[in-house]
Amino acid sequence: RSKATVSVLYWKKKMLTLFTATACLSTLFQVPVMEVGEAQPDVGNYPTVTAHGMGDSCWHLGMETLTRSIEKNLGSYAVCIPTGANKSEDVHNSFWMSMEKNVDIFAAKIRNDSKLAGGFNAIGFSQGNSLIRGYIQSYNNPPVKSFISVHGTVMGVSGIPDCSPDGPFAEICTVIDEALGEDAYSDYWQNSLFQAGYYRDPLRTHSEAYYKRSEIARQNNEGPYNNNQTYKENFISVQNYTMIKALKDTVVHPNEGEWWGQYTPGQMVTVQKMNETDYYQSDLFGLKTVNEQGRMAFNTTDGNHLKFTTQELLWWVDHYFVQPSN
Repeated sequence: RSKATVSVLYWKKKMLTLFTATACLSTLFQVPVMEVGEAQPDVGNYPTVTAHGMGDSCWHLGMETLTRSIEKNLGSYAVCIPTGANKSEDVHNSFWMSMEKNVDIFAAKIRNDSKLAGGFNAIGFSQGNSLIRGYIQSYNNPPVKSFISVHGTVMGVSGIPDCSPDGPFAEICTVIDEALGEDAYSDYWQNSLFQAGYYRDPLRTHSEAYYKRSEIARQNNEGPYNNNQTYKENFISVQNYTMIKALKDTVVHPNEGEWWGQYTPGQMVTVQKMNETDYYQSDLFGLKTVNEQGRMAFNTTDGNHLKFTTQELLWWVDHYFVQPSN
């Protein structure tokens, strides 16, 4: 057998031993349980879609209470859109299904919900923001009116620092770390692991493999093979974006990516802010257009990844979501 075949069989065997460990690792990345206040009267606000992060699920208590708190605060329908049929499948798919396949399922479920047919506001948490970004660029029908990204992976990650090979989930963390290595931009990993889809190795973001196979390279319209103007038009069509950065984030690396920044290509020391990047300056997917039109807002939280309060959450949706009345 060829070396490539042996490598694929090796990784398939490794992945089969990790599925049970995935549920344990998932507790590291779940949103906090929210306080659910009194319901407000229906004033005709847009509905809200929430999207959970890596290892979380719409059936976990944190996402359930968070979604209900938004619904009661705004007085309008709110729903968490899963990519699995139940809790275990939802968690599983947040690791062991490609980013683009997750986006396709996410879009299908949105389209099957008649309460979302007229458009909706969206708020994502961590990896859930990659789902929403993918939906906007590939579908956006029904349309996202405004998008709040909380500690989001919208510009990818250069590693998963809190997923340590020396930690309590050493086996799964070691495999993810290895997958996000030399083979990250292979067809196998791009089609198998959600996190590979938005992995951006600053040493290889100008490589042939990245341009040809990376899912986030396609979203960014990076390189000679990617020039999808529908992605750009759909991105620009959203009325406003709000990017929330965790100042002490140890999961999204670098955390400037939560504000559309990146490591300076070719090294992992200095960080470029959004307007210093090539994809912004060339307006590859519409980021510059949206920002120059004053439709990109920025905010921060003081702590680590997904550490925020009910009060912060409800302030964001009150101040940043667009509504029919405004």
